[in-house]
Formats: sequence, structure tokens, C-alpha cells
Amino acid sequence: MAKHEYSYYPGCSSQKGASSSNLEKSVETLCEELDIKLNPIPDWNCCGASIGYAGGGELPRMTLSARNLALSEKHHPDQDVVATCAACWLNTREVQERLNHNPSLKAETNIALQSVKLEYKGNKKVRHMVEVLIEDIGYDVLGSKVKKPLEGLKIAGYVGCQTNRPFGIDGESFENPMYLDKMVETLGAEALTKYDKKVACCSGALMFSEPEKGQALVKDIIESAYDSGANMIVTPCPLCQANVEIYQDDINARYKTKFDMPVMYYSQLMDVAFGRSALDAALNGNIIQSKKLREIADK
Repeated sequence: MAKHEYSYYPGCSSQKGASSSNLEKSVETLCEELDIKLNPIPDWNCCGASIGYAGGGELPRMTLSARNLALSEKHHPDQDVVATCAACWLNTREVQERLNHNPSLKAETNIALQSVKLEYKGNKKVRHMVEVLIEDIGYDVLGSKVKKPLEGLKIAGYVGCQTNRPFGIDGESFENPMYLDKMVETLGAEALTKYDKKVACCSGALMFSEPEKGQALVKDIIESAYDSGANMIVTPCPLCQANVEIYQDDINARYKTKFDMPVMYYSQLMDVAFGRSALDAALNGNIIQSKKLREIADK
């Protein structure tokens, strides 16, 4: 039996073929190393993170996440809900906060859930995977698992918006959260603590509707990493990872830059540092490869 068990909300971006399926694979490897068991919520649905705001309306958006939470309450009553996607975590936690503080909205939501024979009670804790690593596992244990220190990597820890505002990670500053930097240092790499775009917005879904504005924001994020001396950006957010990595060619064409900056997940770094293979760390899932990280993985 695993030492730590959680009710797991995978979210759409984790699915095979999605841009962040390498996050799913690398987290799976990470859990093997840390004796963590993630129990997927049966028959989960999309949290409605983007489309819910665009035109879905309040009650349908509340009901989408409330259904997931009600399923978790039913099937995993004693386990915290954990998400690896920042948008899923933020949306699910927001819905929980709003329903638990608004009895009439909670009642309306439960009327909607009656059609699928579910009831949202609101007795779950909703957590991001990095909270589990920090609070339940701890930096000391993470450090004790390191077999291949990530020496030579200079990393800009890009937290982004969604794991930072409005809830944030407990005990961290909203202006300058340090948990990614601490993780990086624990794994033997150099954390660039003065990186000044760590909580900047990557533009989110604006990248699709107004690419010129989105690319301008991402250009600043990457440029700041280069200015800080980084040879890699690391993030906990799938949308941040996708926007900052995928659009570098477009940004180079628009601004005559020569960006070629790897953008990795914290979980991929941990897998390599813990001695796992490049395949286990899903390094092939990245468009821009880090030669240095792969060299360490292949040792």
C-alpha cells in the first residue's frame, strides 16, 4: 500500500495527445519514486476552466467542477483532491470556495447534480501536486532521493499566474514565491532567484485569439530568463509550458530573436535527478530539448 494516497483529478490537458501529456508521464514516474498513489476520480469531466468563463454561464461552470468533487467525495471519501494542471486546480478550488461560502449557489448546484444522482457536500481539500510535494513529502525527502544532481543547469523558475493568484501556495509570497527555486536547488541545479518574470502572465488563451499580444508577453518571459543567465525555464503549469515553448519560432520570426530556450516541468527535473531515464521523464515530449538534462539522464 502506498504511503500517500490522493483522489486524482487528471484534467483534459493530461490526456494522451494533449500538449502536456509529458507532465502526466513524468508525474507518474515521480509518484513511483516517492511512494505516492494517485487514484483517478471515476468518470471525471472537464473543469470548464476557459470555456466556462467565455460563455458557459456561472451555474454550468460551477456544476462541472462540483460534479468532479462530488464523485471524489463518493469514491475517495478520505482523500484530498489533487490536480497537476494549474488551471484545473485553480478552477476546482475556486468553485469549492464559492459554493462553500454561498449556500444558495450550492443549493442550485446540487439541484443540477440531482439529475446524475450526486450531491456536493464540500468537505474536500483541493491541492496542487506541488503542495503535496512541499507539505506532505518535504524538501529533505526530495533531496534524499537525488542520485544524479542537476549540476550545470541554471534554471529560471517560472511560476506563472494560476498557482500564485488568488490562492497561492501556503506560506509563499505572491510577488516572489520561492518554492520552485527551492526545488531546483534541492535537485542540485542553480536557481536564478532574481528572475523577474516568475509570476508574469503567459497570456493564457489570449495566445489563440490575439497572438500578437500573447507573443509579446512570452517574449518578455523568455528574454528575462536569458538576461538572468538561464539555460532552462521550469514551470508547474501546462498552459505556461505550452505557450512559452511552442511559440518561440513565431516570436523569432516576428521579433528577429534567436530564442531556443527549453521549457520543462518540475516533475521532469525530479525524475532525472532521482535517477530515472529520459523516457521515464518524458523528455521526448518537449519540442525544445535540453541537451544538458538529457546528458544527465543518460549517465
